[in-house]
Amino acid sequence: MKKTSRGSAAKGTVAVIGLGIMGSAIAANLLKAGFKVRGYDVVAARRSALTRAGGIAAVSVAEAVKGCTRVITSLPGPAALDVVAEELAQAGGRGTVVAEVSTLTIGDKERVRARLAGSGIELLDCPLSGTGAQAKVGDLAVYASGSPAAIRRMKPVFAGFARAQYDLGVFSNGMKMKLVANLLVAIHNVSAAEAILLGTRAGLDADTIVRVVADGAGSSRMLQVRGPMMARRNYLPATMKMEVWQKDMAIIASLLKEVGAAAPVFSATVPVYDAAMALGMEEQDTGGVLAVLERWSSPAARPSRRKK
Repeated sequence: MKKTSRGSAAKGTVAVIGLGIMGSAIAANLLKAGFKVRGYDVVAARRSALTRAGGIAAVSVAEAVKGCTRVITSLPGPAALDVVAEELAQAGGRGTVVAEVSTLTIGDKERVRARLAGSGIELLDCPLSGTGAQAKVGDLAVYASGSPAAIRRMKPVFAGFARAQYDLGVFSNGMKMKLVANLLVAIHNVSAAEAILLGTRAGLDADTIVRVVADGAGSSRMLQVRGPMMARRNYLPATMKMEVWQKDMAIIASLLKEVGAAAPVFSATVPVYDAAMALGMEEQDTGGVLAVLERWSSPAARPSRRKK
């Protein structure tokens, strides 16, 4: 284990609960930024990885947050959040601020917010914009919402793992903004695949398409981030697993229905992601939608020959 520097002592300790793709990247960047990090995950291998990175692996949520007033939770679903919230409430920690960065329904977060408030713990709704690959290099934006005072307390922590942070006001605005962003991600991901398929079918080199188009008016962050893996036709390791993305798509669809907003372009992408799941691509990156479009395409046209 690495020794704690004076810088980490000055910046204090942050507890990170959930050390998956996003949580592990957050923890690693906080360590690089000079924070002391205690982390917990139900998967032992992830706790070991944190130790190797210089953090302190805890054997429970209670141990991770003991004496720590700034906590980040990055969890796979509402069931995990409920379990963690119960352990946080029982561990005490009155005055603690918890930044919940997962993509979950507003109802899930509101329920946990009320549970923690009873124990004097403040929950912030702080989803992140960015993929796992972006998280590794700190290329994330934090969509913070909730108590202004609590957000101010977490600002130095956010700066330790993200390039940008936004105070969006009342609790749940963070998730609303995240769903707006993810709607565009869903569309841009498929549109990047369409563009690469068109170009390669027309005889262009896939890597060249990504390099040139990403530098022009037709660019998108998804083309920049996922274009290279699409060009290689290699969707592992995943920066966003197809099966996890299904959860995000469902939450977006639910909000669209709730507010009565038409979304024909988003709706057109749903069958593409569903088809990827049907092909057994659950563990692969969402960039794999290109494989679906390739299967749906007609055989490549062959040059016509003139009759003699």
